[in-house]
Parts: sequence; structure tokens; C-alpha cells
Amino acid sequence: MLGWVITFLVVAIIAGMLGFGGIASASAGIAQTIFFVFLVLFLIAMVFRAIRGRPPV
Repeated sequence: MLGWVITFLVVAIIAGMLGFGGIASASAGIAQTIFFVFLVLFLIAMVFRAIRGRPPV
């Protein structure tokens, strides 16, 4: 998922430099959404791992 975030972030930066504001804002919004989904899934995985008795690595 972080690969997708980086891809959309790069697209947003390049589109912003070239003056394509709509594409840049859309790509940045997608990157932000995917990042927050990744963050939530990561935290859920860490909680479940701690509940099962194995400490986070």
C-alpha cells in the first residue's frame, strides 16, 4: 500500500509542477486516503498481535 501512496504522491508533485491543478489535487487526495487506510490497518494488526500474546517487533 505504501507503494501506491508514493506513486500517487509523485504523480501529484509532477502534475503540480506542470500546472495541472485538478490532477495534482486528485492524486494527492488519493495518496492521503490510501495512507490513512494503511495506517489504520497497521494499528489494527499491531493491536491484534499484542492481544495474541506476541510483542510487536
